[in-house]
Amino acid sequence: MMRLCIASLALSAMAVFAPAETPTVTFHKDVQPILQNHCQECHRPGEVAPMSLLNYEQARPWAKSIRQAVLTKKMPPWFADPHFGKFANDRSITQADIDTLVAWVDAGAPEGNPKDAPAPRTWVDGWTAGKPDLIVEAPEAFNVPAKGDVPYQWVVVPTNLKEDKWVTSAEVRPGDRSVIHHIVVSIREPGNQWMADKKPGEYFGGTLAIERGSKLAGSPETMGGYFAQYEPGSVVTPADPHVATLLKAGSDIVFQIHYTPNGKATTDRTRIGFIFSDRPPDMKYINVTAINPTFVIPPGADNYKIEASTTVNFDGDLVSIYPHAHLRGKAYEFRAVYPTGEEETLLKCSYNFNWQLTYFLDKPKRMPKGTKIFVTAWYDNSANNLFNPDPTKAVRWGEQSAEEMMISTAVFKVPNKPTERASQ
Repeated sequence: MMRLCIASLALSAMAVFAPAETPTVTFHKDVQPILQNHCQECHRPGEVAPMSLLNYEQARPWAKSIRQAVLTKKMPPWFADPHFGKFANDRSITQADIDTLVAWVDAGAPEGNPKDAPAPRTWVDGWTAGKPDLIVEAPEAFNVPAKGDVPYQWVVVPTNLKEDKWVTSAEVRPGDRSVIHHIVVSIREPGNQWMADKKPGEYFGGTLAIERGSKLAGSPETMGGYFAQYEPGSVVTPADPHVATLLKAGSDIVFQIHYTPNGKATTDRTRIGFIFSDRPPDMKYINVTAINPTFVIPPGADNYKIEASTTVNFDGDLVSIYPHAHLRGKAYEFRAVYPTGEEETLLKCSYNFNWQLTYFLDKPKRMPKGTKIFVTAWYDNSANNLFNPDPTKAVRWGEQSAEEMMISTAVFKVPNKPTERASQ
C-alpha cells in the first residue's frame, strides 16, 4: 500500500513539473500579423512582388520559400547597418518573428482558426500613398523590345492645372515594373524653354546630358526641376499636409524613363498621382545631390571605392537618404561633418540593384548651413558578383545597367517662405 502511495505521489510530481506543451504556431493567429506588417506592402495584387500573401490560400504554397527567405534575411529587403541611424521605413523583422515563421513551416504550415485572424489591412487599389487628387499619365504606351539597350526615353505631359497647387505626395507608377530601371519626374514650369522643341505626348530618346545641361525650373538648391522618382523597391513619401512642393498652374510633367529589356517584348504606360494640400504648408522639400561621374573601376576589382561630397548651403532638417548604383554596386556610407567639426555616420548599407531603397529617418535631423555630406560607395567588378555583366572590362559612368553610376540624394525640409505662399 505504501509503495502505491509513493508511486502515486511520484506520478503527481511528474505531472506538476513536466514542461507545458508548446502551442502550435498557426497562420491566422501568429503568421498573418507578421505578413501584414512586413510583407503585404509588396506581396499583393498589382505590386512589385511576384506572389500575393494576403491570405492562407495564397501564402501556403510558398511556406518553404518564406522560411528560406527570412532565415537568409533575403526578405524583407532591408540593407541598413542597425548600428548607424534609425529609419521610419525599416523593413527588417525581429528574431522572434523569424522564429515564428520558421516554427509555422516546420509544423506543416497549419491554418488554425480563421477567427484568430487580425482585421485585413486596407490598401488603396493601385496606389500606396492614398487616392490621388490628380493623375497625369503618358498619353500613349511605349513599346519595349525583348532585347537590346533602349536609350533613355523622355515624354512631356501637360498637367492642365488652372491654379497653383501644393503637392504633399507624388507617387510614380509604371505600367510594367519588370522592365523599369528607374523613372525620374521633373516639372517644367510655365515660361521654361527646356525641351520647348519637343511635342507633348511623344517619346524621344536622350541622355542625362540633356537634363544636366539645361536650366530647369525650381529652387537653386534643388537638382533642377526634379520632383519625384521610381525605382525597384522605392518607398513613397507619406503625405504630410505640413510639408509640400508648389506645382504652378500651367506646368508640364517631364518623364525620364530608363527601360531595361528582359527577354520579353512588352508595353509600358507610366503615370504619376498627386495628393494636394488645401492650404499652404509650413515646410517644403529640397534635394541635395552628391555625384562622382569621373571614376574608372578596374577589371576584376572586388571592393573598388568611389567618393563624392556636397555642402548643405541652407539650414534644414534631413528627411531621407537615397544611394544609387548599377549592377556592380556593393555598399554605401554617408557621413555628415558639421560646421563645429563634429562627425556623424548617417547610414551604412549594403546595396542591391534589385531593391533600390530610400532610407527615411525616423526623426528629421537638423543640419546647419555649411554641413558637409561625404559619400563613399564600393563596387564589385569581379567574377564573384553574379550580376556582373563582364568582369574583364573596366567600367565607367554610363546610363545603361552594364555601365555604372555613383550618385546619391539627400532630401531636406526647410521653411516655406511667406513670399512663396502668397499665391495661396
